[in-house]
Amino acid sequence: MSRVLSRRVALPKISRFGWLMGLYSENHARLQRLFEPAQLGCGTYVSSIGDGLDVRLDVVEQHAYTTELRMSYGLVDPQTGLADPSASLRVYSDARQVEATHCYAGRRWQDVIGMYPPPERILDHRLRMNTFLGKWVQYLAEQGHGVATLRPMSQDEIETGA
Repeated sequence: MSRVLSRRVALPKISRFGWLMGLYSENHARLQRLFEPAQLGCGTYVSSIGDGLDVRLDVVEQHAYTTELRMSYGLVDPQTGLADPSASLRVYSDARQVEATHCYAGRRWQDVIGMYPPPERILDHRLRMNTFLGKWVQYLAEQGHGVATLRPMSQDEIETGA
């Protein structure tokens, strides 16, 4: 019996970079289920479920294997004039990954990690941004946002910020 209890199975360890790549894949699956961004043309879209917190999705660039997005609520930080919270996303359709390249939740990346951070701090920041993205996209899905609630915004709506 003591032989069985003392036997340990070594589990493979995942590096922080491997963890980040896993987050990219999970975020792709979540975002794809939520808004199917690869199917959208360039432009501005809004998802409204009647709770007063509309989600704005800007498809900035659409290429064969890459899509550039900005996702935010209709809220604006009064000090900076930036959408808060917001995330800039890069969707890699062929690799089935989504990378949060920038997140703004009250502070810019320079304020969080400094102007010339060491590589370890950059990796930590990317892990936090992409963890935030995964939780945010999951929350939006739980609230009822999705392809069915997404519609293109008119030019008047974009100009007035409605």
